[in-house]
Amino acid sequence: MAVFDTPQEAFGILRPVCVQLTKVQTTENVERLQAQLQTVSDSALQELQEYVLFPLRFALKTPGPKRESLVQSVVQCITSILSTTCVKKQDLLQELFSELCLCLSSPSGLQPPAPLSEELKLTVIQALHVLMHSAYGDIILTLYQPSTLPHLGFAVSLLLALAEQEKAKQIKLAALKCLQVLILQCDCQEHHRPLDTVETRQCGNLFASFLPGISIALSRVITGDIKQGHMVTVSAIRLFYQTVCLVMADEQLATITQDEEKPSVEQSRLSELVVHRGPDWVKSTADKLSLLIHKIVEFASLHPHWKVRMELVELVHLLMLKCSQSLVESVGHLLKAVVGLVNDESNEVQSKCHEILRSIAELRTVAENRALADVLSENLHSLATALPRLMNSQDDQGKFSTLSLLLGSLKLLGPKVSIVLNSAAHLQRLSKALMQVLELDVADVKIVEERRWGPEDSLGEPLGSLQHGKGQKKYFRFFTDERIFLLIQQVCRVLGYYGNLYLLVDHFMGLYNESVVYRKQAAMVLNELITGAAGLGVDVLHERETAVSTEDLKGTITSILEEYTDQANWYLTTSIDTEETSDELTVKHSRVRAIPRGAHSSSLISSSSPSSDPNPTIRSMNSNIWQICIQLEGVGCFAYVLGKEFRLLLASVLYPVLEKAGDSTLLISQTATGTMVDVCHACGYDSVQHLINANSDYLVNGISLNLRRVAHQPHASRVLEAMLRHSDASLLPLVEDVIRDVLSALDQFYDDRASSFLGVLSTLVAALEVQAPPPEPEMDDSGAEGETPLPAHAQIAKDVMERCIHLLSDKSLRVRLKVLDVLEFCVIVLHLHENHLLPMAHRAWPALVTRLINDDPLAVLRAFKVLCTLAEKCGDFLRRRFSKDVLPKLAGSLVTQAPVSARAGPMYSHTLAFKLQLAVLQGLGSLCEKLDLGESDLNKVADACLIYLSAKQPVKLQEAARSVFLHLMCVDPDATWLLLNQICCLLPYEPPHPSLQPVKLGGMGRQRTEFTDNVLGLLGELQQRETAAFQAGPREAPEPQPPSLTEALG
Repeated sequence: MAVFDTPQEAFGILRPVCVQLTKVQTTENVERLQAQLQTVSDSALQELQEYVLFPLRFALKTPGPKRESLVQSVVQCITSILSTTCVKKQDLLQELFSELCLCLSSPSGLQPPAPLSEELKLTVIQALHVLMHSAYGDIILTLYQPSTLPHLGFAVSLLLALAEQEKAKQIKLAALKCLQVLILQCDCQEHHRPLDTVETRQCGNLFASFLPGISIALSRVITGDIKQGHMVTVSAIRLFYQTVCLVMADEQLATITQDEEKPSVEQSRLSELVVHRGPDWVKSTADKLSLLIHKIVEFASLHPHWKVRMELVELVHLLMLKCSQSLVESVGHLLKAVVGLVNDESNEVQSKCHEILRSIAELRTVAENRALADVLSENLHSLATALPRLMNSQDDQGKFSTLSLLLGSLKLLGPKVSIVLNSAAHLQRLSKALMQVLELDVADVKIVEERRWGPEDSLGEPLGSLQHGKGQKKYFRFFTDERIFLLIQQVCRVLGYYGNLYLLVDHFMGLYNESVVYRKQAAMVLNELITGAAGLGVDVLHERETAVSTEDLKGTITSILEEYTDQANWYLTTSIDTEETSDELTVKHSRVRAIPRGAHSSSLISSSSPSSDPNPTIRSMNSNIWQICIQLEGVGCFAYVLGKEFRLLLASVLYPVLEKAGDSTLLISQTATGTMVDVCHACGYDSVQHLINANSDYLVNGISLNLRRVAHQPHASRVLEAMLRHSDASLLPLVEDVIRDVLSALDQFYDDRASSFLGVLSTLVAALEVQAPPPEPEMDDSGAEGETPLPAHAQIAKDVMERCIHLLSDKSLRVRLKVLDVLEFCVIVLHLHENHLLPMAHRAWPALVTRLINDDPLAVLRAFKVLCTLAEKCGDFLRRRFSKDVLPKLAGSLVTQAPVSARAGPMYSHTLAFKLQLAVLQGLGSLCEKLDLGESDLNKVADACLIYLSAKQPVKLQEAARSVFLHLMCVDPDATWLLLNQICCLLPYEPPHPSLQPVKLGGMGRQRTEFTDNVLGLLGELQQRETAAFQAGPREAPEPQPPSLTEALG
């Protein structure tokens, strides 16, 4: 299609269409004009702009009702023209502006906008938007004169009504966007001429008249139904702060003079519309805006969409930057918004909040503004007063918002926090709120139930493979959101960073000692206060005026540690175990400290201490466990704070920490171990082994002293146990004398302290087994005049075994079980020293037999394990004893129990009887092989185990019985083959010559039975072994003699 570039050519093609449209206003004629406009160049159309617009404007101004389709097509055509041309005449701009606005108004003018179709409304709004952008140069400013106030006000009211009342999201967004253009704050990509200072002030004066209506309507849009979509809310918030910044900017208001307060306006009615921004008006408007800002902040800060929250943060940023003096009453609400969102779930919002808070801090907006500082202080006072109530009544999200506000207020106040903390009443409210919200949930029975068993958890590896201790996960009574605890940590650290450390520590230590109810929470707060005071792990906006010195920190930490490790707070009842409970009560009533030097001793133990309860409940024991754990975590925190300076405190701290590392409560033991890792990191030790070995002189001295006072200090054995468990063989020479002391103490206190001492000995011999270098085997020279002295580790094992043998018959099952564990380790350590091991085995045998045949199933199980170890290490020495004393009972027990297990259901596998059957069956075969039992004994074993090949038995018992027969095949394959074929024999054995008698086996010709599958499987295995042995024979020996099956199997 040809393009007409010159105005003359364009006029020739457009004139007939324009004349026709002027005569007859129809949609078809408008569309015809629209089509012809496509053939005209932009430059030609610019010259003919008014001519082409005339018939369109005439169509809009024609009196009488008009069809909506016509109006819509006319407005679309005007929009098309304006989008490619510029409006260069003031009159044309104002007239088009008014004519387009009239398209939206109702005929009566009383209820704008008119009830038009959504399409038409959207088209007119878009036309207004394009008109404002088409104004050339300074022409746009002609709209912003006092004389045009009515026209502007009419347009603003129309657009606000559309934004507020329309349901269609597209219309709402278009109306808000058009309003943004109308207040000269368009953020589109097109280039806009910036306003100078005078022009900006002129627009500010003008829009001051509309500020109440705009702000109220926008606040209603912002807080409207969430279904309107987040983009509408975002646009409304943006328009709100742009309008407020235009009218209430501090820079503008500072230039308003008395003369300007009464400008001369010719028309008296217009002068009434003009607002003069004097001090009284500013104060009155700021008060009203404060209410709206509070309403917007409350709603938008909880909006589910992050972009709305981000726009709220932008609102705070600009209002604080441009209007902090005029809107001083709103500063509290604005800061509440930004500090409340500083921990937002959106990273973008968090980042923006931090950026704004840093800018406020760098500009010293609060620090150098007395009014703002007073507002923040007052807010903090109010918040501290309401905090206990809020923590009790809000849900997790509410608590999170409240604590975010508290943290942000503390950060913004910075060094001025001390002003609030100096108020005893407010510090009391703040601390009580922290005590309330930090209350732990101590109802979980698992905390007490979980115990540490055995010496298997060692920390001998380098610290590179260990994770830095971060404390046990805590469960709180009044919240479950982990973020709340992290917020409280930061609150406490910020308090420690800015506050008077001595005042805060004294206050919270008072709460610690005031009541058991507050003790755990106060300890948590104290740990974080010290961390914050050292400037570690704390996020602040202002640097403090004076940092706390290392000496002050060390003194404060020393006093806190003295309270933590005081007898009343350290030795608490954590178990209903009789011995442990009596231990704690013994320590409680004792005046002697467990730490031999440098420790504080309380002269008075509060009657409210949990340790004084002789009948503890689950809750009280859980509470005690958590108190000890929090105090242990405190030791780790303090080490982190002091670094290598903490080495000076190890002489008094490491001993009690090791006591807890040896505690039987799993949570305490784990926490204490984590604390040792923290101490290693802080003090520069390579590993926990290094830490223990480097301080072993203090520890060994303390253990030795306290072993002599076992009645008063029953936990010395725990310390030695923890040292052995977490160290290596290099520690043994250092503790050899202490081990002798333990054995002496065991001799003296075996009646009531045997269990704790046996725990140490079990750890000791386990360490000897794992860590000691392999000794040289002894020569069998019993006839020699003198024997080679035992190595140190073997001598210790022998001494331990001698002490433990007589305890095999102790009345306590727990003691008997521990003794059996110790004996097993001793046998392993001494197995290369037969001249010493065999006499000890001889002495232990009678009591061990009693455990095997007449004891609790748990003891039988453990004793059988010891028997298997003895058989492996002693061999022939036990053959006759086992055949005579043990085997008949074991075989009889298996036969008796077989019908029970055959009839039992699936739950039977969880019973002790099943576990005992399984253990005996799994170990019996290897016993037969290692002890090289005779034929009669092997027959007893085979007869007892044969019934477990039944398919009616539990699968695990069948597998264990098959393992017995596999071992029997190694000892006597012929007898085993014959026995199995008596049960089931599918193959006919024909004699190779008629003169020979046919072979008759008991299993021939029998129907399939419950034993068939297992017997056939065993016979197949035996056949494979025999075949393998036969094939291996010629390669193993040149002689034609067939090797035994045992040799063939290696």
